[in-house]
Amino acid sequence: MNAVVIGVILVLILSLLRVNVVFSLICGAIAGGLVGGLGTDGTLTAFTDGVGGGAEVALSYAMLGGFAVAIASTGLPEAMVRGIISISGKKETAYSKKRSRALVLILILLMACLSQNAIPVHIAFIPLLIPPLLSILNDLKIDRRLTATILTFGLVTPYMSLPVGYGEIFQGLVASNITSNGLEVTSNQVTKAMIFPACGMIIGLLIALFTYRKPRVYEDRELPVPDEVKKENSQFKVRTLIFSILAIVAALSVQIWTDSMIFGALAGIVVLYATGTLKWKEADSILTNGMRLMAFIGFVMIAASGFANVIGETGDVEGLVESAANAINGSQALGALLMLVVGLLVTMGIGSSFSTIPVIATIFVPLATELGFSPLAVIALVGTAGALGDAGSPASDSTLGPTAGLNADGQHNHIWDSVVPTFLHYNLPVIALGWIAAMVL
Repeated sequence: MNAVVIGVILVLILSLLRVNVVFSLICGAIAGGLVGGLGTDGTLTAFTDGVGGGAEVALSYAMLGGFAVAIASTGLPEAMVRGIISISGKKETAYSKKRSRALVLILILLMACLSQNAIPVHIAFIPLLIPPLLSILNDLKIDRRLTATILTFGLVTPYMSLPVGYGEIFQGLVASNITSNGLEVTSNQVTKAMIFPACGMIIGLLIALFTYRKPRVYEDRELPVPDEVKKENSQFKVRTLIFSILAIVAALSVQIWTDSMIFGALAGIVVLYATGTLKWKEADSILTNGMRLMAFIGFVMIAASGFANVIGETGDVEGLVESAANAINGSQALGALLMLVVGLLVTMGIGSSFSTIPVIATIFVPLATELGFSPLAVIALVGTAGALGDAGSPASDSTLGPTAGLNADGQHNHIWDSVVPTFLHYNLPVIALGWIAAMVL
């Protein structure tokens, strides 16, 4: 009875039964803490202590939501939508519809990929870009599960495969933790070894494109912008649009400079205030609506932080890794598979691939070395095991971010439309390609 296994499985089962994710995480934390021997008081204390770790992320989401709705109130997103429509064309022909679908999906994929390296803002672009595009997605009858898998692909694959932006951080983390555990490797070797699992992500994306190619009908619903604001901004003003773009640039620049989504969103809001684009009398209503829009995501991150702390306090993460090591019995093939599965479970529980690497590297590196794996194979095992579960975890940025944008009008379920599709399409092929990498490198 391992606390990690029990806790993660309970969270997944409850979530799949459409129990609220926050409630599922709390139940999973309690079950994991009790199974892990913390007792009732110890479990509650560990959960309470861990909750604070998610406060910064929750506040970041709230500020981003307020800024996103403030930008929506200026009319800039609608102007952007009209521009995309004019470029793609909106004629009712099969060819034009296919061309428009391809253009919109490529735009979303490009923005998601760039958010990890060239413009390292991570998920901050989603509340700004996706809600205004929902009317186009609805018109083109694009399945939002496809959009979610595309967004998750762009949030995960670049850091796995490209040594820039978040990829530089992730690959540096892999290299440093493997080196500190007795096997000296470089970041360049990490880039080479991660090509195989990154190809698994590409395979998953191609399968998703085929799986969700059929049209899916959604209702056209209004986004939560006050009616008086919509009416006032129905006629675009060049001055307003310019200041809105300036606010977005300021928000992204400050976020990159401070490495904080909170201060980035705050900078954007200040620009809107200072230029008069956001009226004082309307500001409270607009920002409150935006924060309410992102409140669910923030509560999930807070609960996930408490869950991760409980699981960490039990010490069963190390026990799970050691149990897998004892079951291998000298088999490279079985060893590689078990290490990848353990990485999947740990990351799905913690919700962060970056936090998983130090936990698993301590035992995976000496174990893999003892089994006779080459340095590149060890890198592939540790890197893949760390990245597994980022796509498909109910508490991961890579699924919560897409849900935050696609559910702006209340028509996208976090578990069944983001978590389940990304889990199936990405984790299974990544496990397969990661295992192949370990066996052939």
